[in-house]
Amino acid sequence: MINVNDLKNGVVIEYDGKLMQILEFMHVLQNKVAYVRVKMKDLRTGAVTETALKGSDSAFKRCFIDKRDMQYIYNSGDMYSFMDMETYEQLDIPAERLEWEKNFLLEGMNVSVTMYENEILGVILPDKVELEVTETEPAVKGDTKTNAQKDATLETGFFIKVPMFIEKNEKIIVSTLTGKYVSRA
Repeated sequence: MINVNDLKNGVVIEYDGKLMQILEFMHVLQNKVAYVRVKMKDLRTGAVTETALKGSDSAFKRCFIDKRDMQYIYNSGDMYSFMDMETYEQLDIPAERLEWEKNFLLEGMNVSVTMYENEILGVILPDKVELEVTETEPAVKGDTKTNAQKDATLETGFFIKVPMFIEKNEKIIVSTLTGKYVSRA
């Protein structure tokens, strides 16, 4: 159990039956009443909420999240399969749980899978990945002097804006946080 006054950024607690990670907290004293203003993220849904907790509020259950290093093996349509790098155990994650992450997953890629008591919470990707451009329009002469961009399709099927000088079959670095072009590979 953890008290309100012991909350810190990154700590995961059970709050109203939800698995919440503390993003920000601030101790506040207003009109001689002390409380803690907390911004937290639901690890199951991704929703962010803000609330005020009094020191007299009951203690919360501290939850420990496991991170397992795994390798992405293949996609069978509605399931994504990963293999534990230590035990070689295979784990399937439904495609609807990986709506954003699937835009950057390539077979053989190493990721971290977060779990709480055998419940899969999500996949942590590297900050940047190298992907190949499979389709893009050729650059138009004269457009390269400005910061002009064009549409491109990556090998995962993800659509992205790239500089005009990027060509088909070229490898680029993409941020998995923003989904934006970073540089040539």
